[in-house]
Amino acid sequence: MAIRPYSSEENMATLSEAEITQGLKGLKDWNHDGQSIVKKFKFPGFPQAIEFVTKVAKLAEEVQHHPTIIIAYNRVTLAFTTHSEGGLTEKDFQVAGRIEGLLSTIK
Repeated sequence: MAIRPYSSEENMATLSEAEITQGLKGLKDWNHDGQSIVKKFKFPGFPQAIEFVTKVAKLAEEVQHHPTIIIAYNRVTLAFTTHSEGGLTEKDFQVAGRIEGLLSTIK
């Protein structure tokens, strides 16, 4: 799925609780936490965790939608929210879905 880069001049509608719940059904192991969706990833080692983060960073730059990233050796936590809208939007779920596809490319 192609995700159009986000322009700061665009307004995106924040999602309702029902829409968030529905969106999470399509994302394995992502959780709703306040105004974010969050997932914790575990890799065999530090190099794989950094490879994953590098791929996430490239995707985030491509679509201009950046997660909060926490790295702790072989564990990576990602959190998405749309800061400009003060909550979750469809873009958060779209990018999270694309990130799921990156997992199969980690060596």
